[in-house]
Amino acid sequence: MKNLVILGAGTSGTMMANHLIKKLPKSEWKITIIDQYKTHYYQPGFLFLPFDIYTTKQVKKNGKKFIPKGVRYIQEKIELIVPEKNKVILEEVGELTYDILIVATGTKIAPEEIDGMKSPKWYKNIFDFYTYEGAKALRDKLRDWEGGKLVVHISEMPIKCPVAPLEFAFLADSYFKNKGIREKVDITFVTPLDGAFTKPKATKALHYLLEEKNIKEVTDFNIERVDFENNKIIDYADTEVEYDLLVTVPTNMGDALLERSGMGDDLNFVPTNKATLQTKDYENIFAIGDATDLPASKAGSVAHFEAEILTDNIMRHINGEPLKEEFDGHANCFIETGGGKALLIDFNYTHEPVEGTFPFPGVGPLQLLKESRTNHMGKMAFRWIYWNMLIKGIHIPFVSATMSTKGKQLEEVNT
Repeated sequence: MKNLVILGAGTSGTMMANHLIKKLPKSEWKITIIDQYKTHYYQPGFLFLPFDIYTTKQVKKNGKKFIPKGVRYIQEKIELIVPEKNKVILEEVGELTYDILIVATGTKIAPEEIDGMKSPKWYKNIFDFYTYEGAKALRDKLRDWEGGKLVVHISEMPIKCPVAPLEFAFLADSYFKNKGIREKVDITFVTPLDGAFTKPKATKALHYLLEEKNIKEVTDFNIERVDFENNKIIDYADTEVEYDLLVTVPTNMGDALLERSGMGDDLNFVPTNKATLQTKDYENIFAIGDATDLPASKAGSVAHFEAEILTDNIMRHINGEPLKEEFDGHANCFIETGGGKALLIDFNYTHEPVEGTFPFPGVGPLQLLKESRTNHMGKMAFRWIYWNMLIKGIHIPFVSATMSTKGKQLEEVNT
């Protein structure tokens, strides 16, 4: 009996367990998935929690219910990966050997990486919304906040869901308008990038929306420290931005397990072949989702597309066949813009997000790079799709793992 072990039961790991249980012969392969946490979070919902759009119950469930029958589930902390010995060491259970390993350990915020960020003011007037705890604490803060200088800030790239900070700024504008205090709130969006987003075409559209909503923009801001005593963030060029309420996206890092195991880069992400999803250092270890160092968005849609391609490549690896260099960095992201509207962007490694229709060429019903209520409805419907299809490994109809060029006015990314 051979062993396939999946590290992490988040979005990527759970999808892979559901895909592979249908593919691997049960008489030949045993699948094990390991995660120290009991709760599975719908992480896109963290964006909506601070604004009372979603409740806490809508963004979390017991993770075990999504692990398919026939897969061994171990709720345990992973101490070490020993790739030279094809072995995983757990905190209490002991050792597991594997023939194939899938690393799906995700990414975590690391506010301690920025001097002064995780200070006595953490969760008092400095918040994240990339964790359940942070989003919930921020919700409680916003319910009673009466206005002032709100700064929405990105520490450094890469981050999970690169559009989420922008969405937060747009939703904050809408939220304070609905509360009748928008004129009392000064919103500033602060980014280390030279524009609102990582892709120039999308940046142009998003910059227009920032201007339209009277959200100030500070670019090329590489944070050095948070002066929590004087309510300022300061970058290496000594530029200062004052805040009354700081909503920050701290440094995102891969799991510390990868550092302990000597398998990660400087940010603990796994060096991974961007087309096959096989790790660069070990033939029988694959990586997926936020755990990788791929130059693709760290987003749920990307993990979904990767999972379909990785499943095929694992089967090819088992059968001794060459791996397909098929993953193209495909990302498909709704951008909530407030007021019951959203944008949709669709792009990959080589193509910018541009105008067009999705998923049907010339028909839609979703419009690319244009605000619409239909896109907003698609964003809100995604929670149901996530819990009932995506993490169960069910293919989403009419949406291909690689980017379709039909119905899109394409421009290539300069590389």
